[in-house]
Amino acid sequence: MCYTVFGDGMECSNIDKIAQNTEDRLLLAKLWDKINAGMRKNIPANTCFLSPRELEMANYLFGFQEGLHAFGGYGGAERKMLIYLPEYLEESALWEADSPCVCLRAVFYQGDSPSHRDFLGALMGAGIGRETVGDICVDKGSCDFFVTAEIAPYLLQNFTSAGRTRLHLRQIPLRSANIPEPEVREIRDTLASLRLDSVISSGFRIGRGLAAQYVGAGKAAIDGLPCEKPDKQVSEGMHISVRGLGKLKLANVNGRTKKDRISVVIHRYV
Repeated sequence: MCYTVFGDGMECSNIDKIAQNTEDRLLLAKLWDKINAGMRKNIPANTCFLSPRELEMANYLFGFQEGLHAFGGYGGAERKMLIYLPEYLEESALWEADSPCVCLRAVFYQGDSPSHRDFLGALMGAGIGRETVGDICVDKGSCDFFVTAEIAPYLLQNFTSAGRTRLHLRQIPLRSANIPEPEVREIRDTLASLRLDSVISSGFRIGRGLAAQYVGAGKAAIDGLPCEKPDKQVSEGMHISVRGLGKLKLANVNGRTKKDRISVVIHRYV
Protein backbone atom coordinates (compact mmCIF):
# COMPACT_ATOMS: atom_id res chain seq x y z
CA MET A 1 0.00 0.00 0.00
CA CYS A 2 1.26 3.47 -0.92
CA TYR A 3 0.91 6.09 1.80
CA THR A 4 0.70 9.72 0.73
CA VAL A 5 1.32 12.80 2.86
CA PHE A 6 -0.95 15.75 2.07
CA GLY A 7 0.27 19.31 2.14
CA ASP A 8 -0.07 22.72 0.48
CA GLY A 9 1.40 22.83 -3.01
CA MET A 10 2.39 19.19 -2.94
CA GLU A 11 2.11 17.32 -6.24
CA CYS A 12 1.17 13.68 -6.29
CA SER A 13 4.21 11.98 -7.83
CA ASN A 14 2.54 8.61 -7.34
CA ILE A 15 -0.02 9.21 -10.10
CA ASP A 16 2.41 8.27 -12.86
CA LYS A 17 3.32 5.09 -10.99
CA ILE A 18 -0.31 4.00 -10.66
CA ALA A 19 -1.92 5.18 -13.91
CA GLN A 20 -1.85 2.87 -16.92
CA ASN A 21 -2.97 5.46 -19.47
CA THR A 22 -3.83 9.13 -19.93
CA GLU A 23 -7.43 8.57 -18.83
CA ASP A 24 -6.22 7.10 -15.53
CA ARG A 25 -3.91 10.08 -14.96
CA LEU A 26 -6.70 12.57 -15.51
CA LEU A 27 -9.04 10.69 -13.17
CA LEU A 28 -6.46 10.34 -10.40
CA ALA A 29 -5.48 13.99 -10.66
CA LYS A 30 -9.14 14.97 -10.33
CA LEU A 31 -9.62 12.71 -7.29
CA TRP A 32 -6.46 14.09 -5.73
CA ASP A 33 -7.58 17.69 -6.17
CA LYS A 34 -11.03 17.10 -4.64
CA ILE A 35 -9.96 15.08 -1.61
CA ASN A 36 -6.79 17.06 -0.91
CA ALA A 37 -8.75 20.34 -1.00
CA GLY A 38 -11.19 19.00 1.60
CA MET A 39 -8.39 17.83 3.86
CA ARG A 40 -6.50 21.12 3.65
CA LYS A 41 -9.63 23.15 4.43
CA ASN A 42 -10.93 20.59 6.94
CA ILE A 43 -14.33 20.41 5.21
CA PRO A 44 -16.28 17.47 3.74
CA ALA A 45 -15.24 16.44 0.24
CA ASN A 46 -16.21 13.64 -2.11
CA THR A 47 -15.44 12.18 -5.50
CA CYS A 48 -17.82 10.79 -8.09
CA PHE A 49 -18.74 7.11 -8.08
CA LEU A 50 -15.77 4.87 -8.84
CA SER A 51 -15.65 1.42 -10.39
CA PRO A 52 -13.81 -1.31 -8.43
CA ARG A 53 -10.71 -0.79 -10.58
CA GLU A 54 -10.81 2.98 -10.13
CA LEU A 55 -11.31 2.57 -6.39
CA GLU A 56 -8.32 0.23 -6.21
CA MET A 57 -6.15 2.85 -7.92
CA ALA A 58 -7.47 5.51 -5.53
CA ASN A 59 -6.62 3.31 -2.55
CA TYR A 60 -3.00 3.13 -3.74
CA LEU A 61 -2.97 6.87 -4.34
CA PHE A 62 -4.28 7.96 -0.95
CA GLY A 63 -3.28 5.04 1.26
CA PHE A 64 -4.73 5.14 4.76
CA GLN A 65 -6.06 8.56 5.65
CA GLU A 66 -8.08 9.31 8.78
CA GLY A 67 -11.62 10.30 7.84
CA LEU A 68 -11.51 8.92 4.28
CA HIS A 69 -14.32 6.47 3.46
CA ALA A 70 -15.34 4.40 0.44
CA PHE A 71 -19.14 4.55 0.40
CA GLY A 72 -21.74 3.43 -2.12
CA GLY A 73 -24.98 3.82 -0.17
CA TYR A 74 -25.14 0.34 1.33
CA GLY A 75 -22.86 -2.42 2.55
CA GLY A 76 -21.51 -4.46 -0.32
CA ALA A 77 -21.90 -1.76 -2.96
CA GLU A 78 -19.78 -2.27 -6.06
CA ARG A 79 -19.49 1.34 -7.19
CA LYS A 80 -18.43 3.71 -4.42
CA MET A 81 -17.50 7.32 -3.75
CA LEU A 82 -14.48 8.39 -1.78
CA ILE A 83 -15.78 10.69 0.93
CA TYR A 84 -13.66 12.71 3.33
CA LEU A 85 -15.27 13.56 6.67
CA PRO A 86 -13.46 16.03 8.97
CA GLU A 87 -12.89 14.95 12.55
CA TYR A 88 -15.92 16.92 13.75
CA LEU A 89 -18.25 14.62 11.74
CA GLU A 90 -19.09 11.05 12.74
CA GLU A 91 -19.16 8.24 10.18
CA SER A 92 -22.95 8.19 10.57
CA ALA A 93 -22.97 11.42 8.51
CA LEU A 94 -22.51 9.25 5.42
CA TRP A 95 -26.10 8.07 5.87
CA GLU A 96 -27.76 11.38 6.69
CA ALA A 97 -30.04 13.51 4.49
CA ASP A 98 -27.16 15.75 3.39
CA SER A 99 -24.96 12.82 2.29
CA PRO A 100 -23.34 13.28 -1.14
CA CYS A 101 -24.81 9.86 -2.00
CA VAL A 102 -28.57 9.73 -2.66
CA CYS A 103 -30.92 6.79 -3.19
CA LEU A 104 -33.78 7.14 -5.66
CA ARG A 105 -36.61 4.62 -5.91
CA ALA A 106 -38.30 4.07 -9.26
CA VAL A 107 -41.66 2.30 -8.98
CA PHE A 108 -43.21 0.67 -12.06
CA TYR A 109 -45.95 -1.72 -13.12
CA GLN A 110 -44.94 -5.13 -11.77
CA GLY A 111 -45.99 -6.81 -15.01
CA ASP A 112 -43.08 -5.03 -16.71
CA SER A 113 -39.58 -6.34 -16.20
CA PRO A 114 -37.00 -3.66 -17.03
CA SER A 115 -33.45 -4.89 -16.55
CA HIS A 116 -30.31 -3.32 -15.10
CA ARG A 117 -29.27 -2.59 -18.68
CA ASP A 118 -32.58 -0.83 -19.38
CA PHE A 119 -32.13 1.44 -16.37
CA LEU A 120 -28.49 2.20 -17.10
CA GLY A 121 -29.24 2.91 -20.75
CA ALA A 122 -32.13 5.21 -19.83
CA LEU A 123 -29.98 7.09 -17.31
CA MET A 124 -27.21 7.59 -19.85
CA GLY A 125 -29.87 8.61 -22.39
CA ALA A 126 -31.00 11.29 -19.95
CA GLY A 127 -27.68 12.99 -20.55
CA ILE A 128 -25.91 12.31 -17.27
CA GLY A 129 -22.41 10.89 -16.85
CA ARG A 130 -21.76 7.32 -15.75
CA GLU A 131 -19.66 8.63 -12.87
CA THR A 132 -22.77 10.21 -11.30
CA VAL A 133 -24.51 6.82 -10.97
CA GLY A 134 -23.68 4.13 -8.43
CA ASP A 135 -25.24 0.69 -8.12
CA ILE A 136 -28.60 -0.07 -9.73
CA CYS A 137 -30.66 -2.60 -7.76
CA VAL A 138 -33.64 -3.87 -9.73
CA ASP A 139 -36.41 -5.79 -7.98
CA LYS A 140 -39.99 -6.74 -8.85
CA GLY A 141 -42.00 -3.57 -9.29
CA SER A 142 -39.24 -1.19 -8.20
CA CYS A 143 -35.61 -0.25 -8.62
CA ASP A 144 -33.46 1.52 -6.03
CA PHE A 145 -30.41 3.21 -7.50
CA PHE A 146 -27.73 5.50 -6.14
CA VAL A 147 -26.67 8.84 -7.60
CA THR A 148 -24.73 11.92 -6.58
CA ALA A 149 -26.70 14.50 -4.62
CA GLU A 150 -26.05 17.09 -7.36
CA ILE A 151 -27.81 15.08 -10.08
CA ALA A 152 -30.77 13.87 -7.97
CA PRO A 153 -33.04 16.94 -8.44
CA TYR A 154 -32.66 16.75 -12.23
CA LEU A 155 -33.56 13.07 -12.29
CA LEU A 156 -36.55 13.54 -9.99
CA GLN A 157 -37.99 15.95 -12.53
CA ASN A 158 -36.92 14.32 -15.79
CA PHE A 159 -36.34 10.58 -15.40
CA THR A 160 -39.73 9.14 -16.28
CA SER A 161 -39.09 5.91 -18.18
CA ALA A 162 -36.69 2.99 -18.69
CA GLY A 163 -37.20 1.49 -22.10
CA ARG A 164 -40.97 1.31 -22.54
CA THR A 165 -41.61 1.17 -18.80
CA ARG A 166 -43.08 4.24 -17.12
CA LEU A 167 -41.46 5.19 -13.82
CA HIS A 168 -42.61 7.02 -10.69
CA LEU A 169 -39.55 8.39 -8.96
CA ARG A 170 -38.93 9.58 -5.39
CA GLN A 171 -35.99 9.96 -3.04
CA ILE A 172 -35.78 7.62 -0.07
CA PRO A 173 -33.46 7.44 2.97
CA LEU A 174 -30.30 5.46 2.30
CA ARG A 175 -31.08 3.04 5.12
CA SER A 176 -34.45 2.24 3.46
CA ALA A 177 -32.88 1.02 0.22
CA ASN A 178 -34.08 -2.39 -0.94
CA ILE A 179 -31.12 -4.49 -2.04
CA PRO A 180 -32.39 -7.78 -3.53
CA GLU A 181 -30.35 -10.92 -3.15
CA PRO A 182 -28.65 -11.72 -6.47
CA GLU A 183 -29.94 -14.77 -8.31
CA VAL A 184 -27.21 -17.33 -8.82
CA ARG A 185 -26.87 -20.56 -10.73
CA GLU A 186 -24.63 -23.07 -8.95
CA ILE A 187 -22.21 -24.94 -11.19
CA ARG A 188 -20.28 -27.95 -9.87
CA ASP A 189 -17.34 -29.03 -11.98
CA THR A 190 -13.81 -30.37 -11.94
CA LEU A 191 -10.95 -28.40 -13.48
CA ALA A 192 -7.42 -29.29 -14.45
CA SER A 193 -6.25 -26.01 -12.89
CA LEU A 194 -7.59 -22.76 -11.47
CA ARG A 195 -6.48 -20.72 -14.47
CA LEU A 196 -8.72 -17.78 -15.27
CA ASP A 197 -9.65 -19.14 -18.70
CA SER A 198 -10.56 -22.52 -17.17
CA VAL A 199 -12.89 -20.96 -14.59
CA ILE A 200 -14.53 -18.75 -17.24
CA SER A 201 -14.91 -21.73 -19.56
CA SER A 202 -16.67 -23.75 -16.86
CA GLY A 203 -18.81 -20.91 -15.50
CA PHE A 204 -20.14 -19.74 -18.84
CA ARG A 205 -20.10 -23.14 -20.59
CA ILE A 206 -17.85 -22.02 -23.43
CA GLY A 207 -14.65 -23.48 -24.85
CA ARG A 208 -11.42 -22.63 -23.09
CA GLY A 209 -10.01 -21.20 -26.29
CA LEU A 210 -12.89 -18.76 -26.55
CA ALA A 211 -12.54 -17.92 -22.84
CA ALA A 212 -8.86 -17.12 -23.42
CA GLN A 213 -9.84 -14.83 -26.32
CA TYR A 214 -12.17 -12.86 -24.04
CA VAL A 215 -9.37 -12.46 -21.50
CA GLY A 216 -6.75 -11.54 -24.09
CA ALA A 217 -9.10 -8.92 -25.55
CA GLY A 218 -9.23 -7.14 -22.19
CA LYS A 219 -12.84 -8.08 -21.45
CA ALA A 220 -12.21 -9.89 -18.15
CA ALA A 221 -11.68 -8.59 -14.63
CA ILE A 222 -10.94 -10.24 -11.29
CA ASP A 223 -12.44 -8.46 -8.27
CA GLY A 224 -12.89 -5.39 -10.46
CA LEU A 225 -9.32 -5.27 -11.74
CA PRO A 226 -8.75 -5.94 -15.48
CA CYS A 227 -6.72 -9.05 -16.29
CA GLU A 228 -5.43 -9.99 -19.73
CA LYS A 229 -3.57 -13.14 -18.66
CA PRO A 230 -5.54 -16.34 -19.35
CA ASP A 231 -3.20 -18.31 -17.07
CA LYS A 232 -3.81 -16.03 -14.07
CA GLN A 233 -4.58 -18.19 -11.04
CA VAL A 234 -7.97 -17.62 -9.40
CA SER A 235 -8.51 -18.16 -5.67
CA GLU A 236 -11.63 -19.16 -3.73
CA GLY A 237 -13.97 -16.23 -3.17
CA MET A 238 -12.79 -14.17 -6.13
CA HIS A 239 -15.34 -12.53 -8.42
CA ILE A 240 -14.85 -12.62 -12.17
CA SER A 241 -16.65 -10.42 -14.68
CA VAL A 242 -16.50 -10.84 -18.45
CA ARG A 243 -17.89 -8.09 -20.64
CA GLY A 244 -20.60 -9.57 -22.83
CA LEU A 245 -21.01 -12.72 -20.70
CA GLY A 246 -21.72 -11.70 -17.10
CA LYS A 247 -20.33 -12.33 -13.63
CA LEU A 248 -19.05 -15.36 -11.74
CA LYS A 249 -17.75 -16.18 -8.28
CA LEU A 250 -15.41 -19.06 -7.52
CA ALA A 251 -17.45 -19.99 -4.47
CA ASN A 252 -15.62 -23.11 -3.28
CA VAL A 253 -12.45 -25.05 -4.03
CA ASN A 254 -12.98 -28.52 -2.61
CA GLY A 255 -9.69 -30.29 -3.22
CA ARG A 256 -8.65 -32.88 -5.75
CA THR A 257 -10.55 -35.87 -7.12
CA LYS A 258 -9.22 -39.38 -7.69
CA LYS A 259 -8.36 -38.32 -11.22
CA ASP A 260 -6.28 -35.45 -9.81
CA ARG A 261 -8.66 -32.72 -10.95
CA ILE A 262 -9.79 -29.82 -8.78
CA SER A 263 -13.38 -29.95 -7.58
CA VAL A 264 -15.00 -26.50 -7.60
CA VAL A 265 -18.32 -24.78 -7.07
CA ILE A 266 -18.91 -21.71 -9.26
CA HIS A 267 -21.75 -19.23 -8.80
CA ARG A 268 -22.96 -17.60 -12.00
CA TYR A 269 -25.06 -14.47 -11.48
CA VAL A 270 -28.19 -14.43 -13.62
